[in-house]
Amino acid sequence: MRKHSMKELIFQHMKDHLSIYLFVSVLFLMGVIFGAVIVNSMTISQKEDLFYYLNQFFGQLSQGKAASSKDMFLQSLLHNMKYLGLMWILGISVIGLPVIFIMVFLKGIVVGFTVGFLVNQMGINGFFLSFVSVLPQNLLLIPAYLIMGTCAIAFSMRLIRQLFVKRSLTEAPVHWFGRYAFVLVLILVMSVISSFLEAFLSPLLMEKVIDLIQAKSN
Repeated sequence: MRKHSMKELIFQHMKDHLSIYLFVSVLFLMGVIFGAVIVNSMTISQKEDLFYYLNQFFGQLSQGKAASSKDMFLQSLLHNMKYLGLMWILGISVIGLPVIFIMVFLKGIVVGFTVGFLVNQMGINGFFLSFVSVLPQNLLLIPAYLIMGTCAIAFSMRLIRQLFVKRSLTEAPVHWFGRYAFVLVLILVMSVISSFLEAFLSPLLMEKVIDLIQAKSN
């Protein structure tokens, strides 16, 4: 009964906020495209400098000299929690609504730039490298950002309507604030799993792909 009720709540949530989900998804996709375009607008010297540092990182990774998985996990988790937590707070602030749009767009730029740069510099090898370095954690992290962005926008719009339209409340504010807080907990759990994949799985896959690329080049 509880499972059935939860499915109904999720379905109703998706139905009520479908337009916002579509808007946020398109905004993120535009960021991805813009990030890829930025790669093509870089000068040759800029690409060479960035690729030099990237090669150093790959060398350290293949030699086992990169940062420990524990440190990577903590850094990734802290970054994601700060970013997602800020989006959640902006949803409450009302005036932070435009900033939420910008944050979703910027996240798309980061993903698009990372994949675009690796493919631009390394061709098919860069594609496989970006696949194992970006995909595992982003399978959860991208949906987490889209859900958080959508819920923050929806909550902020609801507050705006309540403040300026002055409609009578159909339910107590504590109820929809409680659901909004529950979304934050759910998103943070997703970010913990995502950070774990980024710290412990992605480096192993990257190391394997780098070894294959080096073996092929030799």
